Parts: sequence; C-alpha cells; structure tokens
Amino acid sequence: MHNLNLVKMLDFPQLGDERGELIVVEGGTGIPFEIKRVFYICGTKKNVIRGQHANMKTEFILINVAGSSKVRVRDGSGNEALFVLNQPNTGIYLPRMVWKDMYDFSDDSVLLCLASTHYDANEYIRDYDEFMQIVRDGNNI
Repeated sequence: MHNLNLVKMLDFPQLGDERGELIVVEGGTGIPFEIKRVFYICGTKKNVIRGQHANMKTEFILINVAGSSKVRVRDGSGNEALFVLNQPNTGIYLPRMVWKDMYDFSDDSVLLCLASTHYDANEYIRDYDEFMQIVRDGNNI
C-alpha cells in the first residue's frame, strides 16, 4: 500500500447556534497524532504554489479556516490526488512521505496547518526527483 491511500478528508464537529459556528479540532480525538506545531498560510497570491515538499517524519492536517485552496498530493510512484479545501469544518490528513502542493488560493484564504512534529529542516525533502528516488529505493525512512 502506498502512502496516498492514507490521505483522507476529515470532518470536524460544528457546534453552532444563533451566535455563529464553533468548530472543534482536538489532537488525539479527531486528529490522528499529538499536535506539536501550528502555523497558517495567508496572503498568498492565486498563482503561487506553496508546499512543494515531502516530510520523512511529519504528518499534517490542513484546514482552510477561511477562503479556499487546492491540495495536490503525490506518492512518488505516479499516483496523485487532488483535494479542494473550502469549508472551515473539513480538513485533509497528510501522512509522512507524500509530496504536497498547495495552490489556487482565494484572496481571503487562511490555510491552517497542524503538524505532528516541531520544525526540523533536515526532515524535509524539497526536490521531487530525490523524493521519487527514495520511494523507488524503498527508503521511506
């Protein structure tokens, strides 16, 4: 099984009333890992591609809490999937060792990223050819 089979959309509970919506995202409950890092991407122009990397150790949840964006994931073996994030109560789970490209950001996009590890530049694979070679060699770390 390749890691692309592990990528999945998630729905988060909405607890709304006449005051508005409250969306709950909890590590260990709706998230399959302990959250170690939180960051968000905003102010990105529509023609800019973010991500463009794979991670040897880190898992991610991506949630567009405002606006919309698209996420293309690839497994390095020729398989890919495309997801549209446009609702604040849905997200996408990305396991380690999948290539991710985030793009087509709306002007009001705020893409929230939850990560399973603290930042470590050494665990990022930023060259797609290198990523494909690692996958081909079976060195999925």
